[in-house]
Amino acid sequence: MTQSQALSILKTGANVFLTGEPGSGKTHLINEYIGYLRDYGIEPAITASTGIAATHIGGMTVHSWSGIGIKTRLEKSDLNKIKTSPYIVRRISKTKILIIEEISMLTGDTLSMVDTVCREIKQNSKPFGGIQVILAGDFFQLPPVVRREINANDQTTIIERPQTIFAFDSSSWKELNPIVCYLTEQHRQEDGDFLELLSAIRRNVFNNNHLFHIEKRKINPFDLAQNKSLTNIPKLFSHNADVDRINDEVLSSIPGKQNTFIISVQGPDPLIAVLKKGCLSPEILYLKVGASVMFTKNNPKEGFVNGTLGVVDGFDKITGNPIVKTRNGRKIEVEPMNWSIEENGKIKASISQLPLRLAWAITVHKSQGMSLDEAVMDLSQVFEFGQGYVALSRVRRLTGLFILGWNEQTFQVHPEILAKDKEFRQDSNIIQDLFSKITFSELKKRQDNFIKACEGKPKSSFSEKLDTYTETLLLWNEGKNISQIAEMRKFTEGTILSHIEKLILKGKIKQADLSRILTPSLKNSLPKIHAVFNELNTDKLSPVFEKFNGRYSYEELRIARMLMDKK
Repeated sequence: MTQSQALSILKTGANVFLTGEPGSGKTHLINEYIGYLRDYGIEPAITASTGIAATHIGGMTVHSWSGIGIKTRLEKSDLNKIKTSPYIVRRISKTKILIIEEISMLTGDTLSMVDTVCREIKQNSKPFGGIQVILAGDFFQLPPVVRREINANDQTTIIERPQTIFAFDSSSWKELNPIVCYLTEQHRQEDGDFLELLSAIRRNVFNNNHLFHIEKRKINPFDLAQNKSLTNIPKLFSHNADVDRINDEVLSSIPGKQNTFIISVQGPDPLIAVLKKGCLSPEILYLKVGASVMFTKNNPKEGFVNGTLGVVDGFDKITGNPIVKTRNGRKIEVEPMNWSIEENGKIKASISQLPLRLAWAITVHKSQGMSLDEAVMDLSQVFEFGQGYVALSRVRRLTGLFILGWNEQTFQVHPEILAKDKEFRQDSNIIQDLFSKITFSELKKRQDNFIKACEGKPKSSFSEKLDTYTETLLLWNEGKNISQIAEMRKFTEGTILSHIEKLILKGKIKQADLSRILTPSLKNSLPKIHAVFNELNTDKLSPVFEKFNGRYSYEELRIARMLMDKK
């Protein structure tokens, strides 16, 4: 199913399970739907199963949103206590749409507790009290974490195995009966062999041919230590102890003054605790010149997104802020950014810290949701289904993968998930076929009726009549540059450049107009870049990127490609 087909279904108010492989655009589609609702003055409840996922989407954990906290079961007394909280009652009473991201990490029991709370507060016996529920995620990703508790004797005990480990096994999921929208487009990886390898893991048909590609990317610890070009790329490990040890060791080995940056907070302690837990930047960040860092937040206007890598090049003499040199050579003075919890458009709590973390090492769990150009991985201690798959799918192509080792479980998927995935794909195909038979007028009627049911206001004629390419074209014609358009439209610069490329093919933008985004250095490099495109006999970006060893960014190569056809 394409993103546009899934978006049309979401707009009808149907309960939906939105899934697909990493890079299929799940979060992007959710953001599009959120923007659509906000055009009508409708504010959805944006939640996630974990704090990290919640910070990625600017929401809160579903545990906090529903008031269940860390409970593993809901007693009558717990429900009564939740009902006495005016904030939670008001929040849920006003909610028309509930979005839950990273549903794979939510147990079925927790989903059922949220369902119970919604029905009770809404005084409505329908699933989740009649709220439109959108469950987004990929069950091949990491499964729910089994929590640990301290009992009265201070002995650590593991809570009883949940009655339903996976959310789809719960009675609430079955009663909700969400429409399955399985996204099949791929927007992240540009490497065909790598896509096939990842797909083979998902289908449980990983064989020696796929292992051959992995073995070609194997690197031993000695070579890793000797290869200075790999020093500053992130290393993924299964356990926190390995990550902390490596980051501390490497930072300590760098000569020079250590600069300290401490988080600042504003808001009630419980919400601050949630934000801190979900923020990928540490509470206290230690940096030195030469430190390998990763950006932890998106800011396309300034030239970075969550996962962008760089090295601390210095510190501003006036502000003290670090100056980071990214992999494409750009220098950015990094200023503190805010992570916040919003409710009905108002900020309830916020924390401020540099959007950076040391990037020599990171856990696989914290890497979920990231997209990396390169990574070193040690998967020899993978201990659960999905962990190896999550790690491997963080990188965009095979040439960006450097693997120290793996174990038998690295390429395995949960047998229950494998069977369920086939069912999800079949259900999605059936739904796609059914919706294709609905006339445009009938579909529009359903969408309009849902907006009315949510008491939405008419949106502006500007956004109502224009498709995404036309909106980009109008901003381009106003003289806006790529970063400005990306910021205004809440897209990446790569997405906007893809719009520009299609608009050129349609004759809406002239090639000559690209001169305003063509830097002098790129202009001088065009003959070399075009020669490599011709030498490789390709119009794909990935082979050219690799031929130049990353000297030119994908954005620069895309611009160069746009200027080829008529030369």
